[in-house]
Amino acid sequence: MENVIETHGLTRRFRSLEAVHDLDLTLGAGKVFAFLGRNGAGKTTTIKLLAGLLAPSDGESRLLGTPSSELGPSDWQRIGYVSENQRLYEWMTGRELLAFARPLYPTWDRAFEDDLVRKLVIPVDRRLAQCSRGEKMKLALLLALAFRPKLLILDEPFSGLDPLSREELLAGVLEVTSQEAWSVFFSTHDVDEVERLADDVGVIESGRLELHEPLEALQARFRRVHVVLPAPLPAGVSEPGAIEVAAEGNVLRFVHTRFSVEVEAELRRRFAAGQIEIGTLSLREIFLALARAFQQRSLAHA
Repeated sequence: MENVIETHGLTRRFRSLEAVHDLDLTLGAGKVFAFLGRNGAGKTTTIKLLAGLLAPSDGESRLLGTPSSELGPSDWQRIGYVSENQRLYEWMTGRELLAFARPLYPTWDRAFEDDLVRKLVIPVDRRLAQCSRGEKMKLALLLALAFRPKLLILDEPFSGLDPLSREELLAGVLEVTSQEAWSVFFSTHDVDEVERLADDVGVIESGRLELHEPLEALQARFRRVHVVLPAPLPAGVSEPGAIEVAAEGNVLRFVHTRFSVEVEAELRRRFAAGQIEIGTLSLREIFLALARAFQQRSLAHA
């Protein structure tokens, strides 16, 4: 099986609102895919479509080769799923919940479960009603991992967690993805964790997939450029292939989105009379620059 997730023209409308539009997306086996977007961009709706929790208005999606609309118990024995609004049996202790879940999965690994309890610091003898949100999310992650799924889907797993719980949860995901050839699809608007996890990155905006590419390639083509020229710039200056273009007096700043060795040579030639600084951007900086560009585009079309 080459792809563990495939969508073709996946679309979901809620009356006049098109929450997901004509989405074509693939996730290869053994890859970690970060699905980024602002709140309301369509991330959770997409995941619900993938999981078969919502029916598409048009198009289709498949998980592990099975249409999302046909996912059954045998499929969910190979798919782990954690939502930010995960509901657990609050009257149970963690130990009781684990005992309840084990028989549902033929591939449940008890030794792996014990290892995760220890490494994620999960208070399994406490009733869930008395656990913090971070403790519940770590237990939900354990439930999704202990049967060693082929595909792990995480919907905003770090949302609302304190820094220590976020780090422990992230460490758990990092460890299993480094040791196992699992495929992981996770949505988030908390970009700081993505660089440590993702092989590929997708950005959704207003239901449309704006980009989908390897993280390394994305970071290679974005650069922040700062130019100081000997004379003031003309009004309305623009820069091909750039966003966040700002000119003030003799200073020009922008983010180049199609950077390459050839582009750098051309920039240094054009601005040879001045001083030019070219710097890399973190994924967080790239995402924020794109989000602001999307917002400006929306305002221009309003």
